[in-house]
Amino acid sequence: MELEVEKFEQEFVRYFGTAGERVLAQCADKYVQLTAVSAADLAASIDHTLLNADATAAQVERLCAEAVQWSVATVCVNSVFAPLARDCLQNSAVGVCCVVGFPLGATATEAKAYETKWSVDHGADEIDMVISIGALKAGDLNSVVRDIQAVRAAMGTRTLKVILETALLTQREKVLGAWSCVLAGADFVKTSTGFASSGATVADVELLRNVVGTAAHIKAAGGIRTLDQALTFMEAGADRLGTSRTGTILAKR
Repeated sequence: MELEVEKFEQEFVRYFGTAGERVLAQCADKYVQLTAVSAADLAASIDHTLLNADATAAQVERLCAEAVQWSVATVCVNSVFAPLARDCLQNSAVGVCCVVGFPLGATATEAKAYETKWSVDHGADEIDMVISIGALKAGDLNSVVRDIQAVRAAMGTRTLKVILETALLTQREKVLGAWSCVLAGADFVKTSTGFASSGATVADVELLRNVVGTAAHIKAAGGIRTLDQALTFMEAGADRLGTSRTGTILAKR
């Protein structure tokens, strides 16, 4: 694994030059794994999620009420529900997270930037964007970085999470994609949309954590349904979890 990553480092520097070297230097500080996660830490690390195509306003209202009850980090919703979630959560500490270019990532960069700006103008505190998966698989890292940078520019200093969709990527693509996220200014590298063939895996969280070190946070999402899974992902290096099963997970703490 170390030899493979070393080979990827050389490729990344050849591609981005001194900017690539700076990213690798940022990622050199290794993350110290958590030894225990408290109930409060776990709740505050969850994005309580509803991204179904058939989600209704009433369901989003219920999602927000649950989020306040459980003191989670955010509710994660499609951008059309940003105003409703903002209004439901305005007197709480729970944030609003909206997805952008979701779930395929195959959206024009300008469209992603517009959706981002609209979302933050209507209440989003955080954005989870899908990376340009096709560009990443084609090795066009410049397009990957420009796509992320356009979203970053549209949202200012709010929290940006970039979804790699690891189920569709090789190990090389995961590594180069994670470093590209750091170069472009992402706050989090996120594993999955939950809409691909599989979601987060412990192996992918460990890989991403080892690759980015302390230069970015890690969000695991997709298929996290139980307390044991949630704790395992946190112990593997995830800082945030995306799940629609928040009640089931927290009920056992």
